[in-house]
Amino acid sequence: MKTLTGTRLYAIDNLRIVLTALVVAHHAAITYGNIPLWYYTEPAQDATGGALDLLVVADQAFFMGFFFLISGFFTPGSHDRKGARVFVRDRLLRLGVPLLAYLLLLRPLADIGGVLGRGDTPFWQYYLRSWDPGPMWFVEVLIVLALAYAGWRALRAPLDRRPAPLTVRPVVLFTLGLAAATFLWRLIVPSGTYWPVIGLPTPYFLPQYVSLFVLGCLAYRRGWFETLPARAAGLGFTLAGVATPLLLVPSLLTTGALSTALMAAWESAFAVGMIIGLTVWFRERHHTQGPRGRFLAGHAFTVYIIHPLVLVGLGWALSPLDTLAVVKFAAMLVLALPLCWWLAYLVRSLPGAKRVL
Repeated sequence: MKTLTGTRLYAIDNLRIVLTALVVAHHAAITYGNIPLWYYTEPAQDATGGALDLLVVADQAFFMGFFFLISGFFTPGSHDRKGARVFVRDRLLRLGVPLLAYLLLLRPLADIGGVLGRGDTPFWQYYLRSWDPGPMWFVEVLIVLALAYAGWRALRAPLDRRPAPLTVRPVVLFTLGLAAATFLWRLIVPSGTYWPVIGLPTPYFLPQYVSLFVLGCLAYRRGWFETLPARAAGLGFTLAGVATPLLLVPSLLTTGALSTALMAAWESAFAVGMIIGLTVWFRERHHTQGPRGRFLAGHAFTVYIIHPLVLVGLGWALSPLDTLAVVKFAAMLVLALPLCWWLAYLVRSLPGAKRVL
């Protein structure tokens, strides 16, 4: 097993690159699919929009939870090295400043269509009424979780760091527990719920987000990243693949509590399977990093912040193109990925930017 156990694990850095690119693809798919939850959309006029919707559903089942798990993985070590006061100050600086920058500067640009079409409504009124952090909701939740972790550490001593190989039984129990918690939560917060002001687009996924953040913290202490066997990659991908026809398809063909339970079970199994599969696969096959990889990883967080501007701009630029939804999606993605990283490089070149980004 080839791993790098320093402060930066290249395999996880490489995973962050792929997940960030998947975020860009996710919002490009929303642009041209049938789920109009983005700053700029062109609802699909052909059947290929359905394929984009399936991509969105599959992404949503695991990728943001994966981000929370990775964030949780690095949280205990950061607190150990810096101490409580510096840890909290660092989190507020490195997360709070980008959040404020997005809300005050970038969001009006990303929502330029709404701004220009606000009619006689004063800008300040439109701005407040449409208050929404966009994709930076992730940073909002992450700040809360980081502060909660700091509060927990103030009350209790940290777990000792000792290897404890992860076995099948706790994985199965976690998956079942997550499915049950998600189902019960959705009796209160149904799928499709949106929380205004704080701008959570998927509050019905909160059990997954919180539990995976906690699991990431525990994974750091117990060395699960290093000790998962290589065969776990195939088992994880198999779980995700088998769960889809067994749970997702029936959930789409039923209604009511049964549909909710099946969807919660599929999302949980799919998320656990994909996360285990990708984690081990990257650890075994993508655990090194050259100059190009360091560049992509170093700018990934900035790409996450600024990608709405790139996608909205490309949406307007590609609007005259009359073709299939999936073709416009592909064109947007091919252009957006290099543009996002180029713009992120320019942003991080500004004086003082790297202290935050």
